[in-house]
Amino acid sequence: MTWRSRIFSLFPTVFLLLALACLVWLLLAPGMLPLLCLLAHLYLLPMLCYRLHQYCWPVREGVSRLDLPDTYVPWWGGHMCQLPYDALPQLEACLRLVPGLYSLWLRGWGARIGRQVYWTPLVEITDRAMLEIGDYAVIGHKAGFYAHVVSRKDNGELRLYVRRIRLGRGALIGAGSRFGPGARVAAGAQLKALTDRWAGGRPPQQDAE
Repeated sequence: MTWRSRIFSLFPTVFLLLALACLVWLLLAPGMLPLLCLLAHLYLLPMLCYRLHQYCWPVREGVSRLDLPDTYVPWWGGHMCQLPYDALPQLEACLRLVPGLYSLWLRGWGARIGRQVYWTPLVEITDRAMLEIGDYAVIGHKAGFYAHVVSRKDNGELRLYVRRIRLGRGALIGAGSRFGPGARVAAGAQLKALTDRWAGGRPPQQDAE
């Protein structure tokens, strides 16, 4: 692990400590300023850190090695910026209660989200910038989007595969469906509940070969 990887691995801890500090400030001195600081910290700071990280070390689609001690993998830093929302999904679920707000927030991360996309509260997304969704798509209950996969080869190599997920205009995603790296859904397609889809119809471990 490089020094950069070690620094970014501390991001979730620092995020949590600062959030607690903002909360204590709000409790001790109730007012608009501490409330705005808490909300900005919870929803804007990780996004801005991610965008700055993307500017300096952009995440590239494709295969890369995670076990090389002298090579920094940009996906790692981006993953650390998003980890608080994976650990505390309620933070994102609140945004989905306001029409259009969650789509706007995802665009802030770099995702390409169309107009009037409907999100159910328990959707899970691990790579927010690696998502492209057309207008009027409907995302069902507990659907999951995972634009990366990590696998260990027979020779011990630890590999990362990253590829954008794309849903066409008007696609309807059934409850509990899961999408891996490179998954595609055609415009107007209707997927049944519990559909699993990967690039080319194969599990992502095979695509990373």
